[in-house]
Amino acid sequence: MSSPNVSETLALLGGPKAVTTDSADLFRWPIVTAEDEQGVLDVLRAGSMSEDDVTRSFESDYAAYQGCKHALGFPNGTAALLAAMYGCGVRRGDEIICPSLTYWASALPAFSLGATVVFAEVEPDSICLDPSDIEHRITPRTKAIVVVHYCGHPADMDPIVEIARKHGIKVIEDVSHAHGGLYKGRLVGAIGDVSAMSMMSGKAFPIGEAGMLCTDDRTIYERALALGHYERTEAEVTLPELRPFVGLPLGGYKHRVNQTCSAMGRVQLRHYPQRMQDIQDAMNHFWDGLEAVPGVRAHRPPKGSGSTMGGWYNPLGHYLPEELGDLSLDRFIEALNAEGVPSWRAANRCLHLHPVFNTADVYGDGKPTRIAFSDRDLRQGPGTLPVSEAVPDRCLGVPWFKRLDPERIDEWVAAFTKVARQADKLL
Repeated sequence: MSSPNVSETLALLGGPKAVTTDSADLFRWPIVTAEDEQGVLDVLRAGSMSEDDVTRSFESDYAAYQGCKHALGFPNGTAALLAAMYGCGVRRGDEIICPSLTYWASALPAFSLGATVVFAEVEPDSICLDPSDIEHRITPRTKAIVVVHYCGHPADMDPIVEIARKHGIKVIEDVSHAHGGLYKGRLVGAIGDVSAMSMMSGKAFPIGEAGMLCTDDRTIYERALALGHYERTEAEVTLPELRPFVGLPLGGYKHRVNQTCSAMGRVQLRHYPQRMQDIQDAMNHFWDGLEAVPGVRAHRPPKGSGSTMGGWYNPLGHYLPEELGDLSLDRFIEALNAEGVPSWRAANRCLHLHPVFNTADVYGDGKPTRIAFSDRDLRQGPGTLPVSEAVPDRCLGVPWFKRLDPERIDEWVAAFTKVARQADKLL
């Protein structure tokens, strides 16, 4: 990579923009080809949108890809997470442990089951659940640990699974950000007891609007079926606890997938390994170019660890203001935007601080749903998760390159370098 010109005046202060080349094709996503279109058209012309033959084929394909015994399709990732919790035995008065720094669907479906959430800290580098902050939060009511592979970064699964096994609780992997990612050479989503994931059009694995549940545990699978896949229970449910209720959904949910999405999913899955590799090559090239630049650090596993970022969904970077004279994140982002680089505060806001988890009485129980069926007030206010609460002020959005084009990617590297090297002019 050639050395970027960092002596030019910052664009925010009247200088030229660093990024001027049209790079729209590097970000085009999802990649939809005639093959996808034909698959969707076949379903439309057959009028089989609400049937399940294509969906079952997609489930079989995905189970083989994931290396699991059972894969079950859902209309979205939130429904898949709800079913995973139900499959793990989460019921009224129970607790799950989950990071606060995540999308709400990792935790909020517990409310629908009469359960509640205990939030745990994240590691500042991975921004994934901190194994050292889990065990002291386990009680006799704890049924599951929800692990989020946040923004593609694999969580430290070995100690988390060890803690869960010690206490006889389940591990749910939320793989919505990390399809195809590896943890020490193992595919994420195939390490815990069950995994669930979104496949909406903006995800790294995009098929329209859908979700998937994957597990080797037949009990979890059949419970997930019984909760919302009523048309399939007669043929597939065998458990004595569930068999008397076949034909109607136990939860009153309809979790059937629109088969246009399943058709697109089958096509996307055939091409995903190569497209994912293209993303990894491009994103690693971008971050390799910034390794010596102050103020920004890659959010990715160490090289040689056997862990990868999968499709690198919603990529972000760590912002280190102490290396830039304590320049605020907002000012740094403003300068990047002026250089032609769209950037933003990239991390989710902490769930434990939101009123839905503290004061909302969702179902009219006369007290906040978070504690409606609990024997203690487990709400966590400001300051209770200091690491998680600090992360949003130290993360910025970075370009999500979908294919490797070193010359054009280097232009974006130059923009970050230019701003970081002249941060003193922005103070």
